[in-house]
Amino acid sequence: MNVRPSSQHPALKIIEHRHYGRWLSAVVVLLILGFFASSIASNPNFEWDVVLQNLTEDSILSGVVMTIKLTCISVLCGFAGGTLLAFMRLSANPVLSWVSWAYIWFFRAVPMLVQLFLWYNIATLYPKLSLTLPFYGEVWTVKTNQLISPFSAAVIALVMHQSAYAAEIIRAGIQSVNVGQLEAAKALGYRPGQIFRQTVLPQAMRAILPPAGNEVIGQLKTTAVVSVIALQDVLYSAQIIYQRTYEVVPLLLVATAWYLLMTSVLSIGQHYIEAFYSRGNAPDKRRWFRAKSENSEATS
Repeated sequence: MNVRPSSQHPALKIIEHRHYGRWLSAVVVLLILGFFASSIASNPNFEWDVVLQNLTEDSILSGVVMTIKLTCISVLCGFAGGTLLAFMRLSANPVLSWVSWAYIWFFRAVPMLVQLFLWYNIATLYPKLSLTLPFYGEVWTVKTNQLISPFSAAVIALVMHQSAYAAEIIRAGIQSVNVGQLEAAKALGYRPGQIFRQTVLPQAMRAILPPAGNEVIGQLKTTAVVSVIALQDVLYSAQIIYQRTYEVVPLLLVATAWYLLMTSVLSIGQHYIEAFYSRGNAPDKRRWFRAKSENSEATS
């Protein structure tokens, strides 16, 4: 691009800044990726034919269904409980606030695997559960082992674990809304329910969704711990097969492939949900960052 010369200044030729480091780093990264891809494709120990053979095996597909079922139940019930805990934590009632804090503290402090074992062995503490009414006596009783199956123990542990983390995510999102927005809504005569639905929730969702999406993906992977109580998820299904065939690595790759597929679907869904709640909020952050970095390089 040439600038038209004037009587005082000669013609100036603008030369674009050359990003040698950017291209060099890209070449280095591509070479490293090519090396690893070639190593994986050419290594016969991966046994890709065994991986493809077992990818849609019946027990593996049953494990996929169990993993999805556990994820859906724990996420839906966990975020419902987390919402209640978040409102309790923000309540002006000190008892509700303290109980919510204690719940979150306990279930975030105890590892998920320990919680699972505790619920799986709850019958040692309470051999039977019963309902007794004053002046009437026992009206209902059941053995704990009949009520708490491996699936029930897994669901209870996953839900209680998830609700503690979801409560903090939702609380942080609600508190991210500027207090001035609430005061303005009150000044316009909005009722508390309207303030929450039309002012707090749309803005809080922008802060809630990114960590909530990560938490859902993390919960999907956390369901793998149920294999220790012989509940047939993806990992346990793979373990059953490789204990019979001794093809450990190929079956672990089968489980890995299914986890990659499920987390990819969740990531795509998270992207579109975030785009829905962020519409009209701000320009594309990546374009803004690139433009800023190019401007800083041009001025240096």
